[in-house]
Amino acid sequence: MRPLFVRALTGTLALAATGGVAPLADPVPAAADSVVVGGFPVRVSDTPWVVALASRDRFGGTRAGQFCGGVVIAPTKVMTAAHCLSRTVLGGEVSQVRDLRVIAGRTELTASDGREIAVSGSWVSPAYNPRTNSSDLALLTLADALPESQVIPVAPEGDQAYVPGTAATVFGWGDTEGNGSYATALRAAEVTILADRNCQTAYPGGLSGRYDASTMLCAGDPRGGHDACQGDSGGPLVAHGKLIGLVSWGSGCGKADSPGVYTRVSAVRLP
Repeated sequence: MRPLFVRALTGTLALAATGGVAPLADPVPAAADSVVVGGFPVRVSDTPWVVALASRDRFGGTRAGQFCGGVVIAPTKVMTAAHCLSRTVLGGEVSQVRDLRVIAGRTELTASDGREIAVSGSWVSPAYNPRTNSSDLALLTLADALPESQVIPVAPEGDQAYVPGTAATVFGWGDTEGNGSYATALRAAEVTILADRNCQTAYPGGLSGRYDASTMLCAGDPRGGHDACQGDSGGPLVAHGKLIGLVSWGSGCGKADSPGVYTRVSAVRLP
């Protein structure tokens, strides 16, 4: 699968969203990293484990440099999508992005509350395949610890939260309409966990991408209209109060026949 379908901002997309003049040489379809299509506003005080990944040097200051989402799984550990740390997104190695920050405790990106914490290290799943987005998971180590109250538990393999038909919620600061309308305040959308057979039908391979049930799960709205989108990559999918997925990829935003695909966090071995 081509990286067209991932849901993270690239430097080119970020410039376009903030009025920059860089040409969109290889445009990414809206549906990769949005601000949750069909969603509703939420406060970080109610979901303190949702964080934003930011680099003003790379993505500009209009939205505090936000380009992906993340989720706090330990006081010094933030989980995100592996493709968010790729050279395609960052323009170089993670270590070269000197102003890479995790923004915690901030609902509105243009505000100054919360904390902007430096990243002291990163890890990308060695099983990650950028061509297929399999095992699309990475960890960032924070230079300063967050309180335990900002940590969300990760659902283990076999947890009821993964059962098809379960109601779940996805969070992000991405595209809210699928047309480049990027949010500055955190939003969420309610979706339903879908059976693997439905996801395999939606993504059998080829240009649409291939769904791999061993490391992915998908969720959406059978009627369409609720989904993650461009700019939401790495953000959390939560069910039963536990983290079950990370926004990874999809085809379009909010399409009934093209649900969002998420990294199945229980399937990726952590260091």
